[in-house]
Parts: sequence; C-alpha cells; structure tokens
Amino acid sequence: MMNDFLTEDTKAIILLCGVFGKESSEKSLTQTEYTKLVRWLMSVDMRPSDLLQKESVAAASMGAALNKQRLEALLNRGVQLGFAVEEWQRNGIWVISRSDADYPVRYKKHLKEKAPPLLFGVGERSLLNGGGLGIVGSRNVDQAGEAFTRKVAELCAYNRMPVVSGGARGVDQISMTAALEAGGVTIGILAENLLKKSVERSARHAIADGRLLLLSPYHPNARFTVGTAMGRNKLIYAMADYGLVVSAEHKKGGTWAGADEELKRENALPVFVRTGNDVPQGNSKLLNLGAIAWPDSIDRNNFRQQLHDLAVSARDKRPKKNPSLFDFQAAQETVPVEEPPPATEIVEEKTPIAEPEPVVEAEAKIPDCPTSIYQAVLPVILNKLDSPATAEELAETLDVNKTQLNAWLKKAVDENKIMKLSKPVRYQKAESGIQV
Repeated sequence: MMNDFLTEDTKAIILLCGVFGKESSEKSLTQTEYTKLVRWLMSVDMRPSDLLQKESVAAASMGAALNKQRLEALLNRGVQLGFAVEEWQRNGIWVISRSDADYPVRYKKHLKEKAPPLLFGVGERSLLNGGGLGIVGSRNVDQAGEAFTRKVAELCAYNRMPVVSGGARGVDQISMTAALEAGGVTIGILAENLLKKSVERSARHAIADGRLLLLSPYHPNARFTVGTAMGRNKLIYAMADYGLVVSAEHKKGGTWAGADEELKRENALPVFVRTGNDVPQGNSKLLNLGAIAWPDSIDRNNFRQQLHDLAVSARDKRPKKNPSLFDFQAAQETVPVEEPPPATEIVEEKTPIAEPEPVVEAEAKIPDCPTSIYQAVLPVILNKLDSPATAEELAETLDVNKTQLNAWLKKAVDENKIMKLSKPVRYQKAESGIQV
C-alpha cells in the first residue's frame, strides 16, 4: 500500500527529511543539507531512491559530507514511515517530492534549489499548476482592508483566477473564504496543522467540489512558529502569477518580510499593494521597494489583462541591473505566464535545462553576434579557468544554475575547449581554448 502511495524517490526523501515524532534519535536533514545531497546525486547520475540501497549510503555520505551513521539511521525509519503513511491516507493527505512529475513547476522555476523537498497536500491535485493572485496581509486588518480583500477575492472568482493565500487569521482567511463563497478556486499554503485545517467543515465541502487545495511543506501536525510562517511566505508568491499586499506594518511581521523578500528576488513576481489614506505605513514603503499600486478602478470583465498590462509597464520602468551570466538563462521569465506547462513535462533536477534561443531584433542585428547562448558564455567561462576549478565553484562565481553550467561544460569538453580533470573532478582551460 505504501508503494502505491509514495514513489520510491519520495519515500527516500521523506525518510531523510521527514519528521515522525520526538522519539527519533537522529535529526532530519535540513533543506541546505538535502540540497548538498541532491547536488552530489546529480553529479554521479543517481536519484534519491538509490539511497534505499545500503551500498550507496557510504558513497553519499562522503560525497555530500554528511555523517554516514546519521544517514543510515534516517533511512532505516521504515516502520515509523509506515505508521505515518497509514494516518495520512486515512485523512486524505497525500505527499509529493521534488522528484515527482506533478510537483509544482512554479516552485522549481521560481525557487530553484530552495523549493521544498516535500509537500503535503489535501484536495484537488490539478490545482498544483497554480496561477492567479496571491493575497496576503495582517492578521488584524481594519474594516476597510477587510472590505477591499473581499472585493478582490470576488473579482478573482468572477474571472476564474485562483486565490492563493496562507490560511492564517485575518486577510488570508477572509480572501480564501470570500473566493470560495463566490464560487471560485482557492489554494491555501499553510504554515501549521494541515490535518486540522483539512477536516474543518467548510474545507471539506470545497475539497469535495474540487475548488480547494491545501498545501504545506511541513508535517501535517506541525505547530505554528515564526520560522514556518517565514518559510511559507515565499511559497505563496511562487504559486501565483501576481502578489497583492492588503496591509503590512513597516519592517514588522511576516507580511512585510515576505513582500520584502519577494521584491528583492532576482526573478521577482509583480507585487501589488493597496494604497490610500488609511493604509498602514508599510504599504507605502513597499512602493519604494518596487511594489505596484493597486489600480483605483477595475474593469471587471478585463481584470486579467489589466493586471498583466500594469505588471509589464512596471517592469519596463524598473532600473536595469548589471546582467549576470545567469541572465542568459532567465531571459523573458519576469512576466508571469497564465498557463504554465503541465507538470508532467518537468523532469527531476538532474536533466539539463535546454538552452533558450537568443532573441535578436529583426532590424537591429549586430555583426558577429554569437549564434547561441553557449557561444556567448563560453569566453566568460574560459576566463575563470586559467587554474582548475570545480563545477560548484564555477556556478557560484558566475551566478549560474549548476545544471545549465554542467551542460555547457560538457559541450566545451567535447569540443576540446576545456579539459576535465579527475580525482577530484575539476575543469581547466585547454591549450586549444579560446583566448580571452
């Protein structure tokens, strides 16, 4: 039964990262530790499920610099996992990992290595595609803020846009409830007690109707902490096309922290904010950080396009940053896409990301312009390889996704532009390499 409920990869990831109770003698892997382990698995063409074979654990321990006894103890928690799975199934809770085909594409794209290894969920799994408007705000919202929240949530329902929020008291609950009452769809990203929330009467009806998805990166019985709330904030934004801050205290509370974090992100989503004479000071301060003022008037029948146009206009006015090597890969990803590709098209992290074709204006062709992104970035890579370096060191130095860098390195090695050294694996510019 457990094999039908969990993929082999997910089983391994839960054993490594899951929490099954205070009696566990070993501390589960943190996200940072798990990311190190994933990097090593990718480097040797292995998957998390391979760690269920005892002979792989010793190599993984050395490769990821993790304690062997700790890894073995975590992976030997099969009995505890079996009891947990039985409880989850009994309550309609399912689990997916970053290795599963239906893991949210948006999380991998927006959060990359910081996407949570595990997600616990209840409700309509097709809603994992996400989209819509992420609505956030203070727990203690005033009457004007409450009325505004209800109006926006009803607008989303009318336009068949999901409302994404956090399930907490105040703006979160108001927006989710208003959207559901108006016949809309809601995605709740929870920081605490998924199990308790899922059995509430209002939630059960919406789940049965296929209009509610409750999701959490934390154990279904987890209690609220400031840390879980902060970790949840980025998941709300990453699941949506746009964010909307109804009310935020200046430099105080989770709403401010979440919006501040998103606005500072390299690939930030458009974040709107309620404006007016009676809004908290934090709202106006967010405008200074790059948030977009919510429009005074809304075209009810053209709501989607209105938000899209405002987001594009704000992006075009944003000061241009000095490009990094990663900008070649991230080009044209700043404007949200209403209909993301289905999750089944995404393969686990070890598959290299395809190189996007360079965009060239028809009337502004530049002589001797590189014909591919690879040709454009190869001189930059070679500049860093006068002395041997690992792929990890290069990825950090060049600010580029390691999976994409590995694809470029392999191509350069095949062309004898770069030499691959062993024990340990490092790269160095070949004698025949391009002189830069």
